Amino acid sequence: MHVAEAGDPDAPAILFLHGWPESWQAFERMLYLLGDSAHALAIDLPGIGESPVPARTNDKRTLATYVHELIRQLGLESVTLAGHDIGAQIAYAYLRKYPGDLARAVLMNIVIPGVDPWSDVVHNRHIWHFAFHAVPELPELLVSDHVREYFDYFYDILSARRDGVPPSAREAYARAYSRPEALRTGFGWYREFDRDEKDNSEDVRTVQTPVLYVRGQEEPGEATRYVRGLRAVGLQNVSGRSILGSGHFVPDERPEELAKIVAEFMGIQRITTPSHRARAWT
Repeated sequence: MHVAEAGDPDAPAILFLHGWPESWQAFERMLYLLGDSAHALAIDLPGIGESPVPARTNDKRTLATYVHELIRQLGLESVTLAGHDIGAQIAYAYLRKYPGDLARAVLMNIVIPGVDPWSDVVHNRHIWHFAFHAVPELPELLVSDHVREYFDYFYDILSARRDGVPPSAREAYARAYSRPEALRTGFGWYREFDRDEKDNSEDVRTVQTPVLYVRGQEEPGEATRYVRGLRAVGLQNVSGRSILGSGHFVPDERPEELAKIVAEFMGIQRITTPSHRARAWT
């Protein structure tokens, strides 16, 4: 897997997991912003961008095992795992599969399969792409020659402002999914939602790990309801924050506000003029 990192390896670690349609670069500015206070890392999920080898399957519990092994091989300790969108579903699966393994978790802009308000979301006719992406082969056939245009549609309608996701990020994300295998992997995350729901419904153990749920205030749905849903399934120490002026793509739309909230959650000092630049390696 491709890893980008910034900061002091001896500082508290935070590992970012991107969602769809994103790559590790969704968190590039976060690495810079947190680089003087934390050991900040971001990855391309298996099969995406510079992580060319897909996972065995795309259910979130399996992907959590990949992340767990990466953390082990990197020797990271007292880790804060922060996921956006699909990455947050993986972070939730990690909490369930490896209880007590993380210091903290941050879940951004996501509904968790099987966790309220999941039923309302999947039956919302405006969330049509959940069902479309789950259809075998058809999305790849229709989107493969129009990846940038298709992705732009979601950046435009799900951001608080149409320019919320900058052109440089859009170009990077389109490149990350340009290979047929990468595009298939991204749609594959949706094709495993039924399995994810089953896995999450079967595992209702209490989780004591501190969890922060973050949502852009302009994204439809109340953050408080998502927090209540997480508490109802056993997350005992979960809190929520909304970010003004942001829609779904919080890491791109409001990176400074997000960095401040994450730093507060981790109990570290955030430096606004970072001296550590990110380096990338595989």
